[in-house]
Amino acid sequence: MTAFSTEGQSDPTVQPVPAAVVEQVDAADVTLSNPKLAVISLGSNLGNRLETLQGAVDALEDTPGLRVKAVSPVYETEPWGVDPGSQPSYFNAVIVVKTTLPPSSLLERGQAIEEAFDRVREERWGPRTIDVDIVSYADVVSDDPLLTLPHPRAHERAFVLAPWHDVDPEGQLPGAGPVSDLLAGLGCEGVLPRPDLELRLPE
Repeated sequence: MTAFSTEGQSDPTVQPVPAAVVEQVDAADVTLSNPKLAVISLGSNLGNRLETLQGAVDALEDTPGLRVKAVSPVYETEPWGVDPGSQPSYFNAVIVVKTTLPPSSLLERGQAIEEAFDRVREERWGPRTIDVDIVSYADVVSDDPLLTLPHPRAHERAFVLAPWHDVDPEGQLPGAGPVSDLLAGLGCEGVLPRPDLELRLPE
């Protein structure tokens, strides 16, 4: 007498799946079916800026556990925190992703993409081939020095808020309020739309 019934099974050698395994599968399924929404800011002011931004979008899409859901229009802005004309202008964009990665893993992926594009961190406001910044992750608010969420300066950066508003007019910056209100308070001076440039949403 076997410990379980094979009646009705086409293959009597099929064993029942242990309950613990079923629970693990169920847990994984819940994780995969409940991704978090994250907003990521991209910026480049060295080399082929548009090509670099597109490369970063594609690299994020190729990340397991992450899907790019929206890509903003491209904006051109003067570098932040430096003398006017001392650096090339930036191309900026924002993407919205859904991901099952925790914030720390998303940060690591962003840094890996920066390194892949030869990002050099020689000075705080220095020029860079690519900036990949996590602006917000779901409604998480954290003062972790390794990854402060939301980004501590996002509320005062029109070059982040303008493209974010384009792809998500109802967007909310956790702890700061609606993106539309924050953008209205700042204005868009110095943030130039570039309708002649376009980033592709990965297929």
